[in-house]
Amino acid sequence: MQTVAMVCPACSLKIEGRFVETFFDRLSDDNRRFLEQYLLAGFSIKALEQQGPLGYAAIRARLDRLIAEYRGLIEADARKRTIIARLSAGEINAEQAKTELNALTG
Repeated sequence: MQTVAMVCPACSLKIEGRFVETFFDRLSDDNRRFLEQYLLAGFSIKALEQQGPLGYAAIRARLDRLIAEYRGLIEADARKRTIIARLSAGEINAEQAKTELNALTG
């Protein structure tokens, strides 16, 4: 799958084209902000701890959740690709593929 349209939720402006989307783009806003803070802290838990109210254990737990979310996105994408490959190979029909894809997002 490829992103071909983007819509502004505030003004409904729609732009169509081919857009590159990474798994980072699919992270929750909260995890994306946390990852940015961690990056700017030089990937140092200690530096991040000094910048804000969170202690080491809380930061480590946030990192673990972020990693789990990222891995989940990779695994879901792999499952989607498998379903589409099975559809292309004629192993399943379009309705079965739709059902399986919907089950992944449900």
